[in-house]
Amino acid sequence: MRLTSVRIQNFKCIEDTDKFSIAPVTCLVGKNESGKTAVLQALYKLSPETPGFNAFDPLREYPRRKYSSYKERHTSNPDNVLTTVWELDDADLEALHSKLGEEAIPRQTIEIRKGYDNILSWDLEIDECKIIEHYLNSSGINFEGFEDLRKAKTIRDLLGTIDTYIVGQEGDPSHEKDVETGSQRKIELLKTLKASFTSTFAEDDPDPVKVAANILEKRLPKFLYFSEYQKMPGQVSIDDLRRKISEKKLDTGDRIFLALLGLAGSSVDEISEMKHYEALKAELEAVSSRLSEEIFEYWTQNRHLDVRFEFDNARPEDPAPFNSGYVFRTRIWNNRHRVSVSFDERSTGFVWFFSFLVWFSQVRKNYGENLIILLDEPALNLHAKAQADLLRYIEEKLRPYHQVIYTTHSPFMIDPENILSARTVEDKTTDVGVGGTKVGDQVFSTDADTIFPLQRVLGYEIAQTLFIGKNTLIVEGPSDVLYLKWFSQVLQQSGRECLDPRWVVAPCGGVDKMMSFVKLFASNTLNIVALVDFSEGQKSKIRRFRESGIIEGSRILSAEMYSSGSEADVEDILGRITYVDLVNRCYRLTGKDAIPDTKPTGAPERVVIEVAQHLTSVACHPLL
Repeated sequence: MRLTSVRIQNFKCIEDTDKFSIAPVTCLVGKNESGKTAVLQALYKLSPETPGFNAFDPLREYPRRKYSSYKERHTSNPDNVLTTVWELDDADLEALHSKLGEEAIPRQTIEIRKGYDNILSWDLEIDECKIIEHYLNSSGINFEGFEDLRKAKTIRDLLGTIDTYIVGQEGDPSHEKDVETGSQRKIELLKTLKASFTSTFAEDDPDPVKVAANILEKRLPKFLYFSEYQKMPGQVSIDDLRRKISEKKLDTGDRIFLALLGLAGSSVDEISEMKHYEALKAELEAVSSRLSEEIFEYWTQNRHLDVRFEFDNARPEDPAPFNSGYVFRTRIWNNRHRVSVSFDERSTGFVWFFSFLVWFSQVRKNYGENLIILLDEPALNLHAKAQADLLRYIEEKLRPYHQVIYTTHSPFMIDPENILSARTVEDKTTDVGVGGTKVGDQVFSTDADTIFPLQRVLGYEIAQTLFIGKNTLIVEGPSDVLYLKWFSQVLQQSGRECLDPRWVVAPCGGVDKMMSFVKLFASNTLNIVALVDFSEGQKSKIRRFRESGIIEGSRILSAEMYSSGSEADVEDILGRITYVDLVNRCYRLTGKDAIPDTKPTGAPERVVIEVAQHLTSVACHPLL
């Protein structure tokens, strides 16, 4: 099942979000206090992966300013909160077809609602006549004399007709003769058919919608909700944890730690007994190694870290509850500095990422791919580069198997290639008062603060699109762009080798700005080559550029490599005769004022310098 749209009403700051669509990866963008978290929390209650978090509580969650009026009617008329629309996949349809027949479900979309009565309400279109036809055709009954069965329009009518036949046959004095003639066999088939119906549908209420809902509820994806506050603790008192388990007072950190033990195939009771310490340590190290590999594939901030576990006796001088019993500690070892620190003292972003992977891995172990992931401000403590890593993780590891809905107000957490999957979240006011949280399918809202992150990511993306591409040749100035593009076009028209159209030629304002340009726009996914002028004053700058390592030295091409002189500009690459003829035509230089075809004795080596000096000594009339 795939979630396609959501509408949330009467929940915390939300009065009515209006209906908004859900993409494979949906980004909810909005200011602080706009209601982004409330959207995820409401959706989580539809089908949470953690038992006990599925109930809507009107006292705590109904919009407070309307609660008094609602309290008077909530028992008899509980308000709806969630309205969700789903698209059934082939496996869902196959499960329904096995019970109801292949033609009973005319539409592949269904609606599931849930309100403060905490009952799932299902709305799906079912053709009962097709269900009847399916059962009768597959029953193997010879319907000669039983034509009334095919006249039934509802399953209730069909069951009533079957009862009439059975009662009539059993009360017939010639019943024994019917057995001899085979009628009894028909009755048994009808009884089997009735048994099939009454085992499939409630005998007192044979509603096929309820049957379909019963089938689909077992297939409804679970929601995994993970917020920026959910982190695994760096140290855990086993005695204190056992007390929390018995008193049912586990917090989120405790659950993540139990998930870690679950990944290792262990439990609190097992590690308390300390009978299989080495086996437990081996399992935990295997889990740590696997999770670390997955993290560091996407955590490019620092790949010199290892996650290590320690399990030993508590120390009496430590603060409670870590001063008695056994204590489980998680530490981060830095291979570069050869030191370790407590998991709690590591960067908040790393702790969040590791905690999420532990929780997600354990939940996925229980539910497989049948999960929808809700991430609340996942990048709040991540550097901009780490946010890009997280987006890459979502795209490559989560999106192929799960729908993902996450909230953000960071421009770095908005994927410019999927910007239409962003949904704006605003706390609106109207002419008549409070409008509450609204979620919009339109990417650009009228509120400048709400769309600020979208503007930033689009501005950066447009800048990249205008100046650079996947393959970018950076040059010093606009004239270089004009020369290279024009002459490449002439070469192409004459059937000769030209610049590949997949390359973008981008000016950056001189070799001094090339390093800054590359640092600003480049990434590991871009193929960048630089073409620079080469003169006496440029040599040290080009050397520093090559030595900087921003791009490979072999990708920094200097003009003298493609001309006959020791110094050169792009104009020298074009050739002196071609460039001089171009200047003479442009400035209408003729006769003794024209630049000669043959290079004068003592003229500068670079043709642009020669031309500049010549133009200062003659009267020229440039073309307008």
